[in-house]
Amino acid sequence: MLVIVVENAPHRLRGRLAAWLLEVRAGVFVGDYSARTRDRIWDQVVAYIDEGDAVMIWKAPTDQGFDFLTVGKNRRMPVDFDGLKLVSFLPRNR
Repeated sequence: MLVIVVENAPHRLRGRLAAWLLEVRAGVFVGDYSARTRDRIWDQVVAYIDEGDAVMIWKAPTDQGFDFLTVGKNRRMPVDFDGLKLVSFLPRNR
């Protein structure tokens, strides 16, 4: 299972994602692909995200049962905590 959530994404990126994945809600794309295809889809997200942000979550053989990547200017950043991947909040810009 693969889930990509985008915010403030350009229309061209959303169109590219819609070619591979089902958009079940605005900015929420779902599909089921191999690791190689997943990496290629993520490369497109990174290349076209511009000022937006995105997170990709997929099933993985970890203690949590999933893994994720983020890109963009979101305040949430992944942090490894003793083998578990958690989310840290960056301070707000003033």
